[in-house]
Amino acid sequence: MLSRPKPGESEADLLHFQSQFLAARASPAVKIMKKADKRRGEEGSTDTERPPLQDSKDVVMLDDFPDILPALTPAPPKKSKIKSACVHFEDEDPEERLERHDQHITAVFSKIIERDTSAVAVSMPVPTGDPFPKTFHRSEIKSEVKVGSGRKSIFAQKMAVRRAAEKAATAPSAAECVQVRSAAPDALDPEGSAGEAPLPTSRDDKAGDFLISQRPCLITGEGLGSQKGEQEAQAIHKENLEKLQSMSEEEILQEQGKLLAQLDSSLVAFLKSRRGGNEGQKKELKMEQNKLEEFVESLPVAQHDVRSSLSMQESGLEESVRKEENTKVEITDDDLPVKPKKEWIHMDNVEFEKLEWMKDLPSLRQKKTKKGMQARFSLKGELIPADADLPTHLGLHHHGEEAERAGYSLQELFHLSRSQVTQQRTLALQVLGRIVQKARAGEFASSLKGSVLHLLLDAGFLFLLRFSLDDAVDNVMAASVGALRALLVSLDDERYLDWTFSWYQGMAAFPFVPYNEEEEEEEEELNGTEKSQDKKSKDENKPDSDVARYDVVKGLLKTQIQHRLRYILEVVRPVPTVVLDILHILTHIARHSSEACSQLLDCPRLIETIVREFLPTRWDPQVAEPGCLLTSLHGVACATAMKFIRVLASGGRNATARLLNTFEMKSRLSRFIAEDPLDLPLPREEAIRLSTEAFRLWAVAAGYGQACDLYRDLYPVLVRILQSLPELISTCCGKSPMIELSVQRATAVVTLLIQVTQTAAYTAELQAKLSSNSSEDTEQILPPPVAWNQVSGLQPFLETSLKKFLQEISQAETWLTLQPLATAYVIYLGVYYSACSQQPSVNPIDCLEELERLTSEVLQPLLSQPAIHSMWDLLRPCSALCNPLSCSPAPESVFSIASLSCTGGKPPLSLVGSKSPFPFLTALLFLINSVTHIHKGLTSKYSSVLGFRGLKDYLHQSWQTGPPSVTPSSAWILRHEYHLQYFVLALAQRMAGTCPDYAQHASLHHCVAMALLSRLLPGSEHLVYGVLLDLAFNPEFLPEGKAGGPEAADFSDILHLGTSAKLAQPGSAAAFFSKATRGALLRESYQNLPLIRSCYLSHFVHLQHTLMRSQASYRGQNYLIQSLLLPEAKGPILPSDWPFFPLISLYNKVTNTETPGAVLNSLPLDLVNIVTWNLQWVLLLETWRAKTLQSIPTAAKLARLMCVFLTGSDLFLEAPVHHYTAALLSVYCHPKELDSLDLDAPLPGLVSFYDLYISLLEQFEGVSFGDPLFGVFVLLPLQKRFSVHLRLSVFGEHTSILQALGVPLQQFPVPLERYTSPPEDNLNLLRLYFRTLVTGALRHTWCPVLYVVAVAHVNSFIFSQDSVTQETDAARKSMLRKTWLLVDETLKKHLLFYRMLNAESPLGFDLYEQLPPMRLKYLQMVTQKENKENAPALVL
Repeated sequence: MLSRPKPGESEADLLHFQSQFLAARASPAVKIMKKADKRRGEEGSTDTERPPLQDSKDVVMLDDFPDILPALTPAPPKKSKIKSACVHFEDEDPEERLERHDQHITAVFSKIIERDTSAVAVSMPVPTGDPFPKTFHRSEIKSEVKVGSGRKSIFAQKMAVRRAAEKAATAPSAAECVQVRSAAPDALDPEGSAGEAPLPTSRDDKAGDFLISQRPCLITGEGLGSQKGEQEAQAIHKENLEKLQSMSEEEILQEQGKLLAQLDSSLVAFLKSRRGGNEGQKKELKMEQNKLEEFVESLPVAQHDVRSSLSMQESGLEESVRKEENTKVEITDDDLPVKPKKEWIHMDNVEFEKLEWMKDLPSLRQKKTKKGMQARFSLKGELIPADADLPTHLGLHHHGEEAERAGYSLQELFHLSRSQVTQQRTLALQVLGRIVQKARAGEFASSLKGSVLHLLLDAGFLFLLRFSLDDAVDNVMAASVGALRALLVSLDDERYLDWTFSWYQGMAAFPFVPYNEEEEEEEEELNGTEKSQDKKSKDENKPDSDVARYDVVKGLLKTQIQHRLRYILEVVRPVPTVVLDILHILTHIARHSSEACSQLLDCPRLIETIVREFLPTRWDPQVAEPGCLLTSLHGVACATAMKFIRVLASGGRNATARLLNTFEMKSRLSRFIAEDPLDLPLPREEAIRLSTEAFRLWAVAAGYGQACDLYRDLYPVLVRILQSLPELISTCCGKSPMIELSVQRATAVVTLLIQVTQTAAYTAELQAKLSSNSSEDTEQILPPPVAWNQVSGLQPFLETSLKKFLQEISQAETWLTLQPLATAYVIYLGVYYSACSQQPSVNPIDCLEELERLTSEVLQPLLSQPAIHSMWDLLRPCSALCNPLSCSPAPESVFSIASLSCTGGKPPLSLVGSKSPFPFLTALLFLINSVTHIHKGLTSKYSSVLGFRGLKDYLHQSWQTGPPSVTPSSAWILRHEYHLQYFVLALAQRMAGTCPDYAQHASLHHCVAMALLSRLLPGSEHLVYGVLLDLAFNPEFLPEGKAGGPEAADFSDILHLGTSAKLAQPGSAAAFFSKATRGALLRESYQNLPLIRSCYLSHFVHLQHTLMRSQASYRGQNYLIQSLLLPEAKGPILPSDWPFFPLISLYNKVTNTETPGAVLNSLPLDLVNIVTWNLQWVLLLETWRAKTLQSIPTAAKLARLMCVFLTGSDLFLEAPVHHYTAALLSVYCHPKELDSLDLDAPLPGLVSFYDLYISLLEQFEGVSFGDPLFGVFVLLPLQKRFSVHLRLSVFGEHTSILQALGVPLQQFPVPLERYTSPPEDNLNLLRLYFRTLVTGALRHTWCPVLYVVAVAHVNSFIFSQDSVTQETDAARKSMLRKTWLLVDETLKKHLLFYRMLNAESPLGFDLYEQLPPMRLKYLQMVTQKENKENAPALVL
């Protein structure tokens, strides 16, 4: 056995022992265990099973310590102490922040201050003969110092011994304490003796603390050296004591208040901590008092007065400490409803801070201030008034800020929503959801400043809900679903969309895509597929928060919310209310866009779960029993789920095909349509809704030409339903929800028949194309499985029902209930007859006879009904154009969430209200247009339609009122109103050529057509094409051309009607053509209307793709429709300045071409004709339809006309172009137009007018040939009231054009007073005026207009005696002296003797014969110095 090392053995002996141990291969006394690595193997694996690792760590095994740490449930939240203190700005560079916080080792060393060790004795370690340090036992430590309660480590015990020894060494003796304390009275009261005067008690100023302290508590002087530093600190402490002794108690308190007000609160807390806590002060004071009492007892009796003084001082100190505590905690035992007792456990030391919540609430403070107070809400989401004094048992008071006020603020609810307590998280989310719901209803609009939804979304409310959706607790999950539904979904919006589903073109709807102006500005340079691809890639690279900032639905889809909702439906299987909320959320997401529909369809098992669980073919019939409480919606058919599938199918043709075939929706349609709703094992209302949504889904599918094979299978069911529809009249006596649901179901059935009829109308045409088997057609479209003869047999049923319904039109209440169904009937007849006339199997004569019978038996009697007259009168009150506020966004609408702003319902007298005449009158006009389009001879039968007074008043008001801004809340309403206006105009177009008395309505209808062109929204390109083709350029709608309009224009010019001066047209540099009168130009323009129309139609060819899509929808070509979602409504199809579109298009071609050679090749050959036709059309509108162009600013019109000079080098010299440009210029130089001219305001379609003007100056320098017309366009922006930069550019950088601006004063159409008044005050421009005059760059013979302007301003400046700055006065006098010394006597005379403007004078102004005395005196004063030095006396 090897021996252990003994004392006295050397290192060589130790090495010898080691070699012996290794040679013996003996087992060590201590075995090292290596803990198993869970990442590399099982727990049972040992070191012998795998090779040893060099980097393995040794683990010491403790008997009482478990290997696996206990799990913390729930885990405490990790709080960063650094994160809250660091504030990072969004634009801060991370690299700079890292460099700033990265402390290099040099920076650390540079801040090290070495301790002064000069006075410390250096001793060598004491050598010992022991090989190891001396060991000691725990009992030795306990004997040295008494250890307090609790376990302490050996190191802690040793440190306690050291601190006790140091404290004993530095503690003052009792005599010293008495000496210091007895000196205090003398210091405070030097006149009294120590034995007579008692020590004053120190209270808030704590002066006694300083007086009893022999050493300073804050200043140690360690950095100044051991001896010198202590001396300096002691001197400072002594000086402080002397200062305090010389001050009164009031002065000490005053200085203390100043210091506390100036110092930081954290610094004050640090200083107090250096002096120790209150308890430490008490204990130390007590110990010193006990020592002093023992010492004083041994003193003579004469010194006993000191003891009494000490007791008084002690009581003063205790009172001071107690007062501090009372100021910190403003409660006592009396304030507590339950008095704490010492007998209670852990109540020996009462902590009032922790018991503060038990005291009564403070009284409600009335803050009389203009500043707003923090909003607080009840648990129902209601706003609590600031002065509401609610009882505490309601549970609305808490211990946060403003504890006396009831309710929770949004910040507190946010904080509560992240609580670890499930009930608190659930309650917070529920309250937030109710607040959002009430905010969207507009209940806080008049009470709160700002938007609640904006505030919540900016604070991250959306992602709070998204995180809460991932919670494992069902209640939290349900609350977050409800709040998300309240944020996204408006049930009133869905109700109105269902209401308009059966209107004309009501199945198509705008997507719920927010319009983001910032993103549109970034993507203006892209177009087509590049734009969509670039936008998609940008969204993929953006963070979720950035995407959700502009589009909430897109941001949610980026967080994969559809997968989470699928999990909740499939796995969690929540209660019915949560299921309905999820289906509403999915429906809103499906309305967003076709891309959103695709993501929902591609979500694994989402659609399968909804179809399987909520659209089953069989379920428990007990759910239909009255009083049955439905605890789970899974396995029960749900109308909301069917609606979601219907909205999803509206996203596109492919989506519908997948739903019908992949997800087996065809069998579901057959199941829910074949059976009567009364026989379905569901509550009656739910059964009717389910049947209604099934018919709507079938109608959507038939709108793509799909699911028409079900028509043959379910034909008997449809016939049975149609036969039962007239029975609704007898049940409509009273208004009830069941009756309204039945009418909606019947309306959905008729809507289905409309789509099936449209699909069957093109079966023969597609069959013919397929049989021809043309090799040119690369894609063959199969005909639908329904023929015309299969749908034509239902027309008699519907027409008979319509006649019965129209008999009830005089009954107001019954008609309001039946109006949606009657509207669908009328639309069906219009579609049926339009399709019937195109069928090769139908005899045209029979069709015409049917139309005549329909006109005489149905339509003409209907138009004579008084109820129809009242409907026309209701157009104006219900119009959205005449009442823009009816479709304005809601107060709490946010741009990132598309909403129709229908929350709370629309008023009855609105476009989608219950009393609105728009749906029925639009359907009626559609039927009349279909009839007159097929049978031209019946047009005169409907002439009374355009003569209704209510219709004319509505049209007159609608086109003069500016349209509302295009928003999601207005676009869907305006689209239906534009349909009615289009059908009125289409009927007017047919009557214009057949009815002789139509001319009285022509002007009104043409104005409506021009206004409608600039208002029609995306998706209505077919209507735009129809208006351009048949209405806008139709000579019948411009009766002025045949009724003496050109002659009247010439006569007006001769008499100068409406003008204060003659507006002469400028001449031309090409003198080989004569001037043309405005009447002749108007007559020529009127004759060229067909050519003008072809010009504009050719320039709108870029709308061809969208036009074909729109035509397929309006013509009923269901086999071509790709989606029922319309394009995004970002604005009208045509811009407001579309009359200038050909000219703008040519200018863009020129500016976008890089090389000049390519410009000539890219311009069309008939460039002159295109520009001429464009100018002719604008001249016609400006003369006869001026009000239709009022929406275009005059500055924008002039900017568009400038494109004539910028398009081609000599285009403006062409005779027709020059004539029409001059005629338009005279129109825009009318005094009213000049007054409205504002070049400083931003112009639509123009980034900077200054840049355009610089281009015009450069073009004038190059190709103007001194043309007066071109010169007028250059001179127009130089008026005094416009930007001075425009004038500086002419007189500073482009002075060469002054030689070519030879516009005669007699041909200049603008009064010169607009250039000379008020006087110029820009000193730089005045110097440029004077320089160009003196140098001869500006002469009267070259540029008479600007010569007059420059002379007038210089004259006004040099003789001005207004108080100005010293620099301006010096420049003014210098300019006057230089004028006096001019050699050019003519210019000198003009500058000095200028009097006033005179348009009749050849110069353009009058001159003084001699200077007025005041000016003469001023001139002599200024030039006096030169006269004295080297000039004779002044003679004028």
